[in-house]
Amino acid sequence: MLCRTKLNTKKLAFTIMMGALGSCLFLISQIGQIIPGAVAIDLSLLAVFIAGIYAGPKSGFFTGLIAGILPGILFGPMGTGGALGLIALPLGKSFTGLTIGLLANGFKIHSIDKNVHRAILGIPTTLLAYIPEGVFTCVYFIALLPLFLDITIANAIVVTIMTKAVIEVAAMSIIIAILLYNKPFNKFIAAYFDQTTKNQSINQ
Repeated sequence: MLCRTKLNTKKLAFTIMMGALGSCLFLISQIGQIIPGAVAIDLSLLAVFIAGIYAGPKSGFFTGLIAGILPGILFGPMGTGGALGLIALPLGKSFTGLTIGLLANGFKIHSIDKNVHRAILGIPTTLLAYIPEGVFTCVYFIALLPLFLDITIANAIVVTIMTKAVIEVAAMSIIIAILLYNKPFNKFIAAYFDQTTKNQSINQ
């Protein structure tokens, strides 16, 4: 019981750290909004992917909620989404965190004994993990916003938003593959959770 409590405490701390990292990455992306001609690339989901893969679906879910708070505020009450945006945006990111955690466990990414195979599998896993949030995002813009607020989002805008999101997730899938391939990074994460090489092939 003591070991489980210790591990759960570390997972909680890891989740909070990843949530904070996601928030920081989102803030960095907003710099592109104030620089003329710059493209705002939002990599905040990267922290959600890391949490889900290395700490499980629960950590991924709650990391997504934390990382989605600032976007929820900015595009919700401070934007056009109102209170609905404050709820929907964090929820969308949490779907991605939950899904990547479930897929990582289902594909047994950490049990693959060769870094290159694990890295390659990380790309489609990351891409697949975004599907629930992608569907939810489309429903949010096309159905939910017009239902609760007196605004209509043009389909062309939704396509632009989704295209940008897919490009960002594709870029993050490559970053995730690099992290899964990187032996020192994986050993660092494993050491944080006090996992041994014998019990976790992630250290291989």
